Amino acid sequence: MIKLPQIAEEDVGKRLDVYLSEKGGLTRSAAQKKIESGEVLVNGESKPKKHPLSAGDEVSFAEDEPIDDINRPQEIPLEIVYEDEDLLVVNKERGIVVHPAAGNPDGTLVNALLFHCGDSLSGINGVKRPGIVHRIDKDTSGLLVVAKNDASHLSLAEQIKSHSFERQYQAVICGRMKEEQGRIEGDIGRSLKDRKKMAIVKGGRSAVTHYRVLAEYGRYSHLALQLETGRTHQIRVHLSSLGHPLVGDTLYGARDDLGLQGQCLHAKTISFRHPKSGELLHFDSELPPYFEDILNKIRNLSR
Repeated sequence: MIKLPQIAEEDVGKRLDVYLSEKGGLTRSAAQKKIESGEVLVNGESKPKKHPLSAGDEVSFAEDEPIDDINRPQEIPLEIVYEDEDLLVVNKERGIVVHPAAGNPDGTLVNALLFHCGDSLSGINGVKRPGIVHRIDKDTSGLLVVAKNDASHLSLAEQIKSHSFERQYQAVICGRMKEEQGRIEGDIGRSLKDRKKMAIVKGGRSAVTHYRVLAEYGRYSHLALQLETGRTHQIRVHLSSLGHPLVGDTLYGARDDLGLQGQCLHAKTISFRHPKSGELLHFDSELPPYFEDILNKIRNLSR
């Protein structure tokens, strides 16, 4: 963490994002993103971007680990579900990182997209994340939409913001839910105890997940989930907070992996309006083999 000087009298009352931008050498948007993801602390606690600073406050923020500015095209297989001149929908394999970052400089979905699309990707997220409108974790499989131009990117991002872009997942969890369906709500930000994790924290970003139990097998459950918001690790954090982490998700407390390295989570369907035509598009993907294997295992264990 980088610690900034204690707040002096001339900075009293300044918004947190303004101060961080001025003193931390960040753009205003970069400062806001760090605050929203819980990477900025005021006296050891997460605060919203409009938080007014007081004399003596101590502000610290997580430093980005350096990665190459330019991604390179790589011939990596892509399962393309749909493609036109404005966007494409891909079905991401489990184990593939969406975009390069520290520890994963290449071999990502972005590298594959650059090989397939060339320069035909939106530039709103810069050279590190061309075309990427939303993300799923490395060990989460399933559907993602990618924007080929900035107009499409802006339209899709606005649909996500207004909750008209629907994303439905399926997961296998440890334990059984108390109700057959329900709503999980809890503000999410960076964990104060472990910077690799997200957590439900005061001052985090609002997050809502809806769930429905599809089946129960002994001490495991098969769920359908719908995101109302899309925070980092949202489904994993929300279910773990109820004492029902995803099978294989040892980062968030799962003791059962059933031979699976990483969480059992699949982005099964997405629905959105086409940025140009306005047509409602809906895509559904089959459960991948690893997911079906887990379902077979828990069915057999419950007999």
